[in-house]
Amino acid sequence: MSDLVAYDRLGPAARIRMDDGKVNVMNLAMMGAIDAALDRAAAERAIVVLSGRDNVFSAGFDLKVFRSGDAAGGAAMVKAGAELALKVLTFPMPVVTVAQGHAFPMGAFLKLSADWRIGTSGAWRIGLNEVAIGLTLPRFALEIARQRLAPAYFSRTAMTGEMYAPDEARVAGFLDQVVAPADLAATVEATVERLAALDLAAHAATKLRARAPAIAAVKAAMTLDFG
Repeated sequence: MSDLVAYDRLGPAARIRMDDGKVNVMNLAMMGAIDAALDRAAAERAIVVLSGRDNVFSAGFDLKVFRSGDAAGGAAMVKAGAELALKVLTFPMPVVTVAQGHAFPMGAFLKLSADWRIGTSGAWRIGLNEVAIGLTLPRFALEIARQRLAPAYFSRTAMTGEMYAPDEARVAGFLDQVVAPADLAATVEATVERLAALDLAAHAATKLRARAPAIAAVKAAMTLDFG
């Protein structure tokens, strides 16, 4: 579909794979490619399986943009991230994320917005590490995290930047399932099969109803973040 994102339709699922050849930074180009892939999946009424590279889901926002002194560019990137996370949070079809490696913000925000999150066991971490690298968490990001993380873990990762290995990430609420790498393909197939058996109209309506407070909070936070 692009040099950054591959799109493959396999049965009821659209497999969207991020791969920039490095660490899948979430710059405007990457997020635009994901957004376009999601639009295609919505048009095709396809379940989404969003994955990254073998050793990294995403290293998060492109820190070079923040450090360049381009305030407008940094703000545009963060706003695009908020809009993409909200799109996943409200997506009309089931969204599955698959992590075989590190997921830093903005990658963690996408996982927190999805419906089912699979991770493989391994020496990788996920979390919200902004305060460890001199950034203040955007309000929208806090609301995305608040609606999915266990309260104690929400405070720990937001306030201290603590990152979690896969098993603890599942307890915290970043993941729903952790499997051995050898079992990943079969797990994804079983998950797609299970989700495809749902009444997808009921799924979409229930998602919006269940997440209505979180969606309202995220939208209000975006107004404060971006005006």
